[in-house]
Amino acid sequence: MKQTRFQFTVEGEAEVRVDKYLSDQLPQLSRSQIKRLIETDQVTLDGFPVDKAGAKAKPGSLLEIDVVIEQVGGLVPENIPLEILFEDEHVIVVDKPAGMVVHPGAGNQDGTLVNALLAYFPPIREVGEADRPGVVHRLDKDTSGVMVFAKTDKAYRWLVKLFKSREVRKTYLALVDGHPPTPTGRIEAPVERDSRVRTRMAVGLRGQGKPAVSEYFQVQRFAKHALLEVHPVTGRTHQIRVHLSYLGVPVVGDTLYGRRHLSIPMERIFLHAKSLTLRLPGERNPRSFEAPLPDELQQVLSRLEQQEERL
Repeated sequence: MKQTRFQFTVEGEAEVRVDKYLSDQLPQLSRSQIKRLIETDQVTLDGFPVDKAGAKAKPGSLLEIDVVIEQVGGLVPENIPLEILFEDEHVIVVDKPAGMVVHPGAGNQDGTLVNALLAYFPPIREVGEADRPGVVHRLDKDTSGVMVFAKTDKAYRWLVKLFKSREVRKTYLALVDGHPPTPTGRIEAPVERDSRVRTRMAVGLRGQGKPAVSEYFQVQRFAKHALLEVHPVTGRTHQIRVHLSYLGVPVVGDTLYGRRHLSIPMERIFLHAKSLTLRLPGERNPRSFEAPLPDELQQVLSRLEQQEERL
């Protein structure tokens, strides 16, 4: 079991009952459970313990509640800040930071995007697969950038269909060691699990593995590196990293598929999901959602540009 603190700023124009408001915000808790939490001083209003369930909270007041939740499949809400790029009644689009896992799994039971979303929007627990609610696609732990999550079952089915039929355009930025053989190109090479190292993927040199296609073009060329824009047509695990390594230009910072000794000192890999273009449920025209390049990656580019100027 794990104790989690939830914080809510009361919205609206009228006072609300504390127990009813918390029940609406935390549907996983019953009114009687909330009442017991109030009676045991686990709920505060603007920093002071709430004395009774029927107490009123004014708009703008801060409600805090400490809840001990039994872990169900490792899915525990956590108050982790989210960088929300867009939200409506169907989806939440977020900018995932590098270092954060998308959903709980072996070795990562908490601190994931799903844990954060469960605290931000509790009803997402009922959407999609039980162990990865709302998830319709993924990014590697060390990859940053745009991700979309479904808020309803209808949106989940819609988005899954779009990704499966390859109607979503995904754009990544990757800084690579070396230069690709051509400024633009298309990589068609199947991807499979590495038979020797199970944590790695590999190109199926004998035609084995799942079909995988990536397209790229060179955005900027440096003396020993190149900045590429990559469009994965398919969505295989580690696809971009595997394909670029196969091409002879591994992603900078990627010790799994690239150089063991980093050409540029980095705490992460230089791979960023720049944008997603897709149609939202019920809409005819696609929308594009974009995440800015993180500061640490922008600083790497700035240093390379400065070095080029000195040459």
